[in-house]
Amino acid sequence: MSTDRRSFLSFAAMTVAAAGIGALDLDAQAVPQKQRANVKNTSFGPLKHVDAGVLSVGYAEAGPPNGRAVILLHGWPYDIHSFVDVAPLLAAEGYRVIVPYLRGYGPTRFLSSETFRNGQPSALAVDLIALMDALKIEKAILAGFDWGARSADIVAALWPERCKALVSVSGYLIGNQQDGKLPLPPKAELQWWYQYYFATERGQDGYDKYRHDFAKLIWQLASPQWSFDDATFDRSAASFDNTDHVAIVMHNYRWRLGLASGEPKYDNLENRLAKGPAITVPTITLEGDANGAPHPDSNVYLKKFTGKYSHKVINGGIGHNLPQEAPKDFSDAIIEADSYSK
Repeated sequence: MSTDRRSFLSFAAMTVAAAGIGALDLDAQAVPQKQRANVKNTSFGPLKHVDAGVLSVGYAEAGPPNGRAVILLHGWPYDIHSFVDVAPLLAAEGYRVIVPYLRGYGPTRFLSSETFRNGQPSALAVDLIALMDALKIEKAILAGFDWGARSADIVAALWPERCKALVSVSGYLIGNQQDGKLPLPPKAELQWWYQYYFATERGQDGYDKYRHDFAKLIWQLASPQWSFDDATFDRSAASFDNTDHVAIVMHNYRWRLGLASGEPKYDNLENRLAKGPAITVPTITLEGDANGAPHPDSNVYLKKFTGKYSHKVINGGIGHNLPQEAPKDFSDAIIEADSYSK
């Protein structure tokens, strides 16, 4: 659900037809969603834990320990189960697959009660670097959606030496507080209703009290054609019971609007990100044809990717939670992006 507001402003002003962009590689195969997601796993097995930076990170791992590393990153309000069908597909291809819970989700915890519960994007990206350091992973393929795609984009932009290839749902999601203050056209503002709700104390209390119902509503709005069952939702919803979850979510959205301050130690990173740095690593961006969440048009961010690049639209009623709704397409994109770097 997290997207660069500047992209929305640019998109609102655009009249260029998508057919005129020859660099796009569109997947025109309209396969019904229920036929695509033919792998149905329900769990990862025992989780692992590692101290990384300011966190004790809970994560799932699959595949050979000496395989090429792939790190899969979830968003809000989702968790690692977005990749429960992706991980075994990649493991079968010989990849070492790491799927961490972000700060504020599941078993991931802060090592100190004194640490500020910071949800700003650069902090989450630093978490990813710290995890790679803790696991002694020098370089990895990074893939994600929503908050996870933003973190992967940031690492690819600022630390390209740590990113072998990138798969990013909804493209280039790097933004900054100044852009967050710019008004959008009314229809675009309407899509961000929850961001303004979270800006209030009532919104914080309401999300705390009704977080599971709230998350289910977001799932339904973001993926209107995805017929997920209660068991699928409940597996992910359990991760929102993390004691830091509400604080992290509130700070993330309030920071974007300039209503909450970040930590000074991230100021340099945020200043670099505010310039909209290009991403040079091999990249595939993905979009579902039925994504009901706020997201920029691919024409807006096309030129942000200066390495080998392609964009794919995944058809068949695929919404915002693309890896869980179309796991084979997502894993295929990772394998293809990996081939770009060879």
